[in-house]
Amino acid sequence: MIDHVYISVTDIDTALAFYREALRPLGWSEFGTYRASSGPDNVPDLFGIGDAAYVSGTGVGSSIWLRQRNAGETGLYLGIVCDSNDAVDAAYAAAIRAGGIDEGQPAERTYFAPGYYAANVADVDGNRLEFVHKAWNPPR
Repeated sequence: MIDHVYISVTDIDTALAFYREALRPLGWSEFGTYRASSGPDNVPDLFGIGDAAYVSGTGVGSSIWLRQRNAGETGLYLGIVCDSNDAVDAAYAAAIRAGGIDEGQPAERTYFAPGYYAANVADVDGNRLEFVHKAWNPPR
């Protein structure tokens, strides 16, 4: 299951208005902003839109996080649900063995939330994967 996707956009307000309206019939809504000042330097400001399960916390859901596009930036950022911290570790190790580029070894990412355990890799084209286990998600 896809946990989250970062979409790089040229205008945050325009993009938020578009995604808010386009996804409203599917039960998605805007739910919050993550400010870069509360985390490490490589995490940008993020503007969240999520499905009903994600926003309510009643189940494993999906979200889209809009971020300001940097000059010359392309690529995808995709967060993939893992059922445990061990699964995060295994996926990260497999990705590195397959030629992935380390962008953050498995660790707690408490700047997002307690119980947020993740690892980050990039492929050779700069597309990024985040393997993530959220302790509050019910088992699938």
